[in-house]
Amino acid sequence: MDIFLRPLNLHSRDKEIPSDVVVPISSAPRYIPVERPPRVSSSLESPLIAEPPEYDLETIRAAIAPPAGTTHINSTPYTRKSRVLNHAIQDIGMGPYTWRLFALCGFGWFADNMWLQGLALILTSIQREFGIEDSRIGYTTCALFAGLCCGAVGWGVFSDFWGRRVAFNATLAIAAIFGLAVGSANSWFTIAALFACIGTGVGGNLPVDGALFLEFLPEKNGNLLAGLSVWWPVGQLVGSLVAWGFLPKCSCAAEVADAGRCRKEDNMGWRYLMFTLGGLTAVMFIARFFTFHLYESPKFYISRGRDEEAVAVVHGIAHRNKTKTWLTLDLLRELSRADDDADEIENHPSLTPSPSVMGGNSRLSAMQIVKLKTERFTIKQIRPLFADKKLGLTAVLVWFCWATIGMGYPLFNAFLPIYLTKNGAGGVKPNSIVYRNYAITSMVGVPGSVIAMYTIDTPYLGRKHTLSISTLLSGIFLFLFTISTKDTYQLTFACLEAFFQNIMYGSLYTFTPELFPAPVRGTGVGLASFINRITGLCAPIIAANTLGINPNVPVYIAGGLILAAGVAVLGVPVETRGREKL
Repeated sequence: MDIFLRPLNLHSRDKEIPSDVVVPISSAPRYIPVERPPRVSSSLESPLIAEPPEYDLETIRAAIAPPAGTTHINSTPYTRKSRVLNHAIQDIGMGPYTWRLFALCGFGWFADNMWLQGLALILTSIQREFGIEDSRIGYTTCALFAGLCCGAVGWGVFSDFWGRRVAFNATLAIAAIFGLAVGSANSWFTIAALFACIGTGVGGNLPVDGALFLEFLPEKNGNLLAGLSVWWPVGQLVGSLVAWGFLPKCSCAAEVADAGRCRKEDNMGWRYLMFTLGGLTAVMFIARFFTFHLYESPKFYISRGRDEEAVAVVHGIAHRNKTKTWLTLDLLRELSRADDDADEIENHPSLTPSPSVMGGNSRLSAMQIVKLKTERFTIKQIRPLFADKKLGLTAVLVWFCWATIGMGYPLFNAFLPIYLTKNGAGGVKPNSIVYRNYAITSMVGVPGSVIAMYTIDTPYLGRKHTLSISTLLSGIFLFLFTISTKDTYQLTFACLEAFFQNIMYGSLYTFTPELFPAPVRGTGVGLASFINRITGLCAPIIAANTLGINPNVPVYIAGGLILAAGVAVLGVPVETRGREKL
């Protein structure tokens, strides 16, 4: 019974975690990077494999030393303690706790795309039941994207003030409640409003879940952050399979809707789909909230001056992963102390964490958190992205790719069932064909994300060429999709587009953070994500004003935008495969 009651205590003191996992540094598990043995000049020689140095306090201190050129913003007591925590978590490594967290964070990515595609799947049914014109139906998707933008910003800020744990659970809870409510809506306005509310929930999944998982993830397993993108197409697949079961049998046919006889009782398929997706989201919430005890982020604790609880969380991770750790409260404060703390307080009082920095208290006030979070988007922090021509060109091209892909993706995918229904040339396909084709398209797209995890590490492709080739092919297949109205033809190119599109996204999520050096990585990636959401919000407006003219026009625009992104990637002057992450 305790497993169901523990999560209800949202503000439990994590410092109560048992600390029997602590061992001396010399006997603690440690991460040793795997290096290639040196080459030998003859068969008579044997390579000399250097023994790893003795593990002691000075070894750890050297490992967590900040890179040369670190500014005061990246050398506060908070950031120094963060480096100590990162090193301790890396020494603990992956284990049952981290793998379960990977799956539960994947639920957020799963739900995000499931609801986006769920709306795309029911647009035709809503249009027929409520008599919505082609020029207005796209604003339903616009309402969802407005909610996604608010959720991405709102939950990110919320998690910085009140912790990751509440946001991690609340996002799916909100999506489940309003998702179930959509199925009972009796007007188009109510449906749009409820989808905006769903967006405020699922919109927080990607930023909160990604940040949370990253804060528990050993650095050597950083590729698993890109692995979360595998959950994205799976969400689309599940939504499309459920829709294929309900919508063909329980939806109004086009001729019935044209005659104005599409009644609610004859068009229940989309409501059944909403109830099912809402139920699935509720199950994912239950799995998170009732069956898994999520520790609060240790970095949140140190930002609030609760060092003892941050250390206790690391102990909890070690305990759940069935290993040991060297981290103690005294070591955290010893390793994070700097000789110039007094000068730092004098020169940068606004960033001073507490009156007792030398004692290790790194508590940040609400205004200090806001300052630290917003400072990365000021001119002062953006300017280093253009410190040299190479980095500046990289930043501009990457942001351009995120903008064009952010608009091109929903222009096609959020309205694909409508394109299939209208047959690309004003004709109408039966519901059974439309949703069958959509389910097959979703199924073919899933392997794309998995393949991307391997192709980005191949010598002849790497990140850059995997991203460019998959993006260019996605754009080409979008244009080919519109040439013929035959079922087999459209299905073939929709499947090919979905396959390469998922390779594109898997590569993009990996490539982007690696392009920016650590001091400006948050700024570069944060701006890319912001631009992506803003252009995504514009996509439904474009579709709403062009669908009525010719359903192929949004596809042409999407294809052009994604082709432009593929060309832009070729101009990026950096390949990050095999490079050290600075």
